[in-house]
Amino acid sequence: MTAIRICSAAGAYDVHFSRGAIRRLPPLLERLGDSSGVYVLSSPRVWRHWGAAVTKNIRGWRGNRAILFDDAESAKRLATVEQIARKLIRAGADRDAILVALGGGVVGDVAGFAAATYLRGVRLVHVPTTLVAQVDSSIGGKTGVDLPEGKNLLGAFYPPKLVITDPDTLHTLPQREYRSGLYEVIKYGVIADRELFAYLVRHMPALLGRDPRALAWVIPRCIRIKARVVQKDERDGGLRQILNFGHTLGHAFETATNYRRFLHGEAVGVGLCGATLLALVSERISVKEAAGIIYLVQSIGAVPAVPELSRGQLHKLLSSDKKSRKGSVRWVLPRQIGKCEWGVELPWTLVEKVARALPLMMREENFGIMGMRRGRK
Repeated sequence: MTAIRICSAAGAYDVHFSRGAIRRLPPLLERLGDSSGVYVLSSPRVWRHWGAAVTKNIRGWRGNRAILFDDAESAKRLATVEQIARKLIRAGADRDAILVALGGGVVGDVAGFAAATYLRGVRLVHVPTTLVAQVDSSIGGKTGVDLPEGKNLLGAFYPPKLVITDPDTLHTLPQREYRSGLYEVIKYGVIADRELFAYLVRHMPALLGRDPRALAWVIPRCIRIKARVVQKDERDGGLRQILNFGHTLGHAFETATNYRRFLHGEAVGVGLCGATLLALVSERISVKEAAGIIYLVQSIGAVPAVPELSRGQLHKLLSSDKKSRKGSVRWVLPRQIGKCEWGVELPWTLVEKVARALPLMMREENFGIMGMRRGRK
């Protein structure tokens, strides 16, 4: 089993990665010290697949300690956090409880925010079961919920005490959800790791087929990249902003469609292409490098139709993004594959031009032939 140590202001924690790691949860929980009870927060569909595996051999486990909620992005709201808190109270959870977030990014964000705020903070453990969560959202301590005005506008920095990452859990994902996570993997290659990007170019068919060897190479590499970044900038004041590559426009399209059209990774994929185009038209990246990024994104397959936003909609959505300052959007743009810059301000006319181009660009019929074939795999 691979253990990757991550240091935070609240203390260090380990990300344990290996096939079958989920079965090691009970003994790893015991290393956290005495607890008054373990409470698993999950969604009904994840629980059906992995609930028994997670709770088997947990000392003193009782059925009322499973709290299930909808893991759709549209349910990532304060109301869901309140429902969880009330169920925890009724189940008798106190300050010595441990909350286990079993699921994807929505489960992790909601459960993490619940852990940060319930009784002013109880211990949190992540067991991510989607590719997005395994390479990204379970690491680094960000938690949050959405408002109608935008994504993740309410939240807290609250690192877990432990993360258990088992690639075997990915085999129960629907193909669309699995593919969605590959956009976040591409993000890491563009912002920080040219070798990872080259590997993805060569091995994307294997990754689309969920090849265990390819996943065993890619997932820990992404985890280590994020670990290095968040250890240097835990509170998102500088370097950590590179992790938002693709997310500014992605979040705007998610919000514009009421969080019902795109999976998060799909919206990020659109945002990766948009940010790369912005880098190209602002003469920050070469045509060859930009084409390579866009081609790799499109090789994953088609995404839902990208909406055409009016100038007013675009300004409102981007200005309410949590990374904007005084109404000015700060962009993360690639300079070349493996390197990027953050905090970039761009003219609105340029942003509007790129946003208008994306709906046509992201239509499947405009993808490269190889990208279309891979997307239908």
